[in-house]
Amino acid sequence: MQYAQLDIADLERELATLAQRHSAVSGSNLSLDLTRGKPAPEQLDLANALDGILEGNYMSATGIDARNYGDLRGLPEARELGAEILGLDPDRIIADGPSSLTLMYQVIDAAYHYGLSGPAWSSETPVKAICPVPGYDRHFTITESFGIEMINVPMNADGPDMDQVEALVEADPSIKCMWCVPKYSNPSGCIYSPETVQRIAALANRASAGFIVMWDNAYAVHDFEFPPAELDDILAHAERCGTADNVAVFGSTSKITFAGGGISFVAGSPVMLDRLESRMFVMLIGHDKVNQLRHVKLLHGRVEQHMRAHADLVRPKFEAVDRILNESLDGLGIAEWSRPRGGYFIVVDTIPGLAAEVIDLAGRAGVRLTPAGATHPYGRDPDDRTIRLAPTFAALEEVEAATEVLCLCIRLASARRIRAGRDA
Repeated sequence: MQYAQLDIADLERELATLAQRHSAVSGSNLSLDLTRGKPAPEQLDLANALDGILEGNYMSATGIDARNYGDLRGLPEARELGAEILGLDPDRIIADGPSSLTLMYQVIDAAYHYGLSGPAWSSETPVKAICPVPGYDRHFTITESFGIEMINVPMNADGPDMDQVEALVEADPSIKCMWCVPKYSNPSGCIYSPETVQRIAALANRASAGFIVMWDNAYAVHDFEFPPAELDDILAHAERCGTADNVAVFGSTSKITFAGGGISFVAGSPVMLDRLESRMFVMLIGHDKVNQLRHVKLLHGRVEQHMRAHADLVRPKFEAVDRILNESLDGLGIAEWSRPRGGYFIVVDTIPGLAAEVIDLAGRAGVRLTPAGATHPYGRDPDDRTIRLAPTFAALEEVEAATEVLCLCIRLASARRIRAGRDA
């Protein structure tokens, strides 16, 4: 029965039981952490063959000595690996260093100060960005660091609310970019529908000059099920719309091999890549092509095989979270949650106004969760209801224990809120 339908006596009994359980858990010295989407040690072990894989041979198949300077677009083989991961033409890809987040910063910096697909954003004030919510906090951090105002747009099951997005860019010429995590979106886990991808690809035809779609395809191959779920090719749609110069696609191996020790990719039209390469020329003389070559040796032609091994490690943790949420919360009318088929996160939505309280209760019981509001620009969730779970790093039994505590805290906070509402 839903909590809202309990009579006062039953609600009081439920509150007393939940408070007693929370007190007991709080005194049990738990120390569990579901805050960040990091690979577990067992996942990192899958890439241990990187160490020594070159066996002293640093020559690429195309005759490039990976130890030396040059080749700002990366090794051709590394671009082919990026094409395998992102499903794109290798000629449309630059293979870079370990961080796609750095590439995103560089794209925003280039667009802001110099112009990429139009005039420099800094020549106009104010500058705004569309941020689908819930979203990725590091995207918001980059945007805020430039003083760019962020506009929330709600996420639906098939991606951002495109009616709202299109209306915004048509009405406001100061909107210059939109952030997207199109497959297993961080953190909701949704996959953008073909129609949504097509509409996003066409946005630059509605927006002012210089508009860029920041297409962060971080989880392109992080599937739990095979054959993998499909995502439409935004660059193909953009070519048909005449907006290919307005799309920047990102990816990396950071959650495929070693976090912070992989390689990253940026893809786009020839014009986009030429302009980005001209900015890279100012900053560096060459990427770490030795690391690129190591990754080619490990992964080229076997990305899906490698990711199946990841899925076997990660899938049980997501299944455990969903099972416990169902067992503890289903039918109570106090929470909803996502059921992603891949990626790194699960979203739990509480009754509005309770996320911060639930996270505080969990912290007092020894379970660290991502701070309330982290899924929204400026750290402010206007409904105070979204909680992001990151089950990958903890061991399975720790994920189970932490989810049990989370459910207890959601029930306790919800029962308190409903009881208080009866007194009002």
